Amino acid sequence: MAQRFNRSAWLGLPVVFLTACGLGPSAPRDQLPTNIDDAPGTDSTIWDLFDARDDPNTTVEVNKYIWAAALDVLDFLPIETVDPFTGVIVTGFGTAPGSSRAYRATVYVQDPALDARSLRLALATRSGPADPDTVLAVEDAILTRARQLRLQDSRL
Repeated sequence: MAQRFNRSAWLGLPVVFLTACGLGPSAPRDQLPTNIDDAPGTDSTIWDLFDARDDPNTTVEVNKYIWAAALDVLDFLPIETVDPFTGVIVTGFGTAPGSSRAYRATVYVQDPALDARSLRLALATRSGPADPDTVLAVEDAILTRARQLRLQDSRL
């Protein structure tokens, strides 16, 4: 008789554990959520990171070619601040090769498109803002270098 009780206890033990795990009676089918978004506790998923959102904490909206070209063209200036998430590069004063005038630059890459509208450049000398023609020439150099980098990348 002790063996029957022992055998019954071992067979009944998994039933007790499965019931405690929630595999017992469940909600009727008409009360279960039909869409995964309706289920409780599913506010976001891993796939939400790939959605096109305007949240600056989860998306990077900087053109990588303009970014790299700006760093390449302005490599003679000492970098003070770089933030690829906002698209801002701030440099200190430095002298361009072949020039005696010191410049300081702030670059703002504001769009993921390889376009002139994506680039904003503020160039200054120690005595104030730089000549608009100089600013335009540096912008053109950055955009030209960005196009070269894009072409190099497409050949890979």
